[in-house]
Amino acid sequence: MKNTKEKILDTALILFNEKGLPKVTLRTIAKEMGISQGNLNYHFKKREHIIEALYFQLVENISQDMTRNLSENIDLGFIFKISNAIMHHFFEYRFFMLDFVQIMREHQSIKSHYLQLSALRESQFTGLFNTLIEAGILRQEELPNEYLFLYKRFQILGDFWISSAEVATQQVNNNTILKYSEILRQAIYPYLTKKGKINYNNLTN
Repeated sequence: MKNTKEKILDTALILFNEKGLPKVTLRTIAKEMGISQGNLNYHFKKREHIIEALYFQLVENISQDMTRNLSENIDLGFIFKISNAIMHHFFEYRFFMLDFVQIMREHQSIKSHYLQLSALRESQFTGLFNTLIEAGILRQEELPNEYLFLYKRFQILGDFWISSAEVATQQVNNNTILKYSEILRQAIYPYLTKKGKINYNNLTN
């Protein structure tokens, strides 16, 4: 059974996702839970502390997924699986992506950690790309920093696809995730060797 602190985070996540950050206060969360704001303040003195706690929940969930799958063969399917898992986690905590710039401006601790994490993810994916080149799945670079920039495109799409979908469709759901997962997968197709394209088609058909 979840304790009060965990219930506060669960309730806040639902409200942030449904209403957006500007419309959710500590009072809103307490009212939704049927508890006093004083009781809520005992666990989280500021709304910022709730946002930070949810951010680190999201980071931990993604890290666990990556660690869980690292024992698998590092191939194209691995990248698709990890990317898809990250997109699902982002959807679960979608208020971060919808209010991304505001959060980064207002929460220096989150921004600092995000930048460090981005550097780590860049290193991890660069290593994955090198492994796929050695396996004959990806071709050699033809332009300077070609695979670094490919990762950057993945990162930009990952951070902002929910905002794009929200504006375009006004409703983000599991079908939206499937659509944007396909957009992400196709981004790597021009870099595949003949062997890689066969692998891609086997994974996507």
